[in-house]
Amino acid sequence: MHHDASTSTLVIDGRAPIDATLRHVWNECVGAGRANEALRADWQAQFREAVEVLGARYVRFHGLFHDDMFVYRTENGGGFGPPAQLPAPVYTFAYVDKVFDAILETGARPFVELGFMPRQLATRTETLFWWKAHCSPPRNMDDWVALVTATVEHWIARYGIDEVRQWPFEVWNEPNLVPNFWTGTRTEYFELYAATARAIKAIDPQLRVGGPSTSVFVPDARYAGEYYDPSLEEATAVAEDPDELDWQPVWIREFIAYCAERDLPVDFLSTHLYPTDYAADSLGKVSAITRHKDATYDDLQLMRQIIENSPYPHAALHITEWSTSPSSRDSIHDTVFAASYIVRAFLKGAPLADSISYWTFTDVFEEGGGGIGPFHGGFGFVNENGLHKPTFHAMAMLNRLGDRVLADLDDGVITRSSSNGDLSAIFTNYPADMGRMGLAAQNSYADTRFLAEVGPSRRVQHAIRGLTPGDRFAIEILDWNHGNVAEAWYQLGAPLNLSREQTARLREVADDLDHRTLAVDPDGTLTIDVELAPWAVMSIAPAES
Repeated sequence: MHHDASTSTLVIDGRAPIDATLRHVWNECVGAGRANEALRADWQAQFREAVEVLGARYVRFHGLFHDDMFVYRTENGGGFGPPAQLPAPVYTFAYVDKVFDAILETGARPFVELGFMPRQLATRTETLFWWKAHCSPPRNMDDWVALVTATVEHWIARYGIDEVRQWPFEVWNEPNLVPNFWTGTRTEYFELYAATARAIKAIDPQLRVGGPSTSVFVPDARYAGEYYDPSLEEATAVAEDPDELDWQPVWIREFIAYCAERDLPVDFLSTHLYPTDYAADSLGKVSAITRHKDATYDDLQLMRQIIENSPYPHAALHITEWSTSPSSRDSIHDTVFAASYIVRAFLKGAPLADSISYWTFTDVFEEGGGGIGPFHGGFGFVNENGLHKPTFHAMAMLNRLGDRVLADLDDGVITRSSSNGDLSAIFTNYPADMGRMGLAAQNSYADTRFLAEVGPSRRVQHAIRGLTPGDRFAIEILDWNHGNVAEAWYQLGAPLNLSREQTARLREVADDLDHRTLAVDPDGTLTIDVELAPWAVMSIAPAES
């Protein structure tokens, strides 16, 4: 059903609509754990659904060059006897090709993160995770450059230059997190960026490259030197009100200065904006800090200012990881509370970034090993069984929005599609009683349930005039009683291992949203009047004819 109501004939709540761009930053890119996980059938099925239902356009993950992808080979891998050394390194792309083929077949593209270091090139090995990511500078920069060059040239030969020009190339992941994601100095990371960026541009100047992919804003000088200095975060750990502190990005200004001095290409700046921090006091006691509900918006504004006043004013801004928290054991991720929070944050942040990549689209994510139980606080929009969490439905609702904002409201937006004129909207009730508070991480689903008592409900009332009489709109509401799959699991006794029957029952609950229809009245007015429960998210879109 197409609605040809032009913006000029619409009146919303007695006012002429605005007509502003709405960038769908939430599904431009989504995150995933590591390349090897993308070889799994369930990962691929869930990604296809993320593309088709959530509109995901790119996917980013770690570990492209990790040993479990078998790209960089220095020996023949005999298996039993001592392996024979090859006369020269060879590159085998069979596993990488399977992953990239699967991504491209969905219609989406890779957001290429170049890392980690193959064991044979690493100065230090086994630095992170049970799967032993090697997160060190290379023994020899020329060997790293040769690997990157061969890989990119392979992709161009396989997929064509026009395709590969549409892939962003990000150098490494969170190099400020020494000794975890990087074992070298800040300058050594900048040198890795310089060599990598030059190598990529030497292949084709239209390929896009960026960094520094640093983690999380901080309000102290712990990352100001060549190495992370934990002694400089003590004041943050004991601060009475963390929101009064001066939160700043990590390495962004230094990275820009380094690149500008050397005339290095920077097509985009990337960083991660979890609205949280972990800081240790002088006794080593670590505090988990949760920032206020608009911390992401504040951080995006600061990033925009830095870029606009930099030697790279036209660089894109990609937030290559974002979530309510950076823990894959944070039970908030499984809840309706997270759904309300992310809708609000994405809508507020939309004008300020080119992409905000939710970390991650799936619970098939093994940094801490496989999840313990079906709802263990994994990042995903879907759990390991493919059950849709509330955040999945929130993302589907965001995906239904148009590309033009007609009304930018406290509780949501009313939009229009410039391609077909369709009207759509999203509203959420992040409850007023939360005040400025964000969502603190919780260790179990039971620990999240106190939030269900927070209120109050909110009445959403709007009148949109100038529509076609009789046109029908579908309302879909996610709330505590609809689509709350983790609560249903909890009510089953929180079984660690689901039976097939339990999985089937939970699948029904997960997708059982509150569905209603609204019709435009004879004088062309759509009247919206809904009592939205605390934490609810509501979508309004043209009904399927």
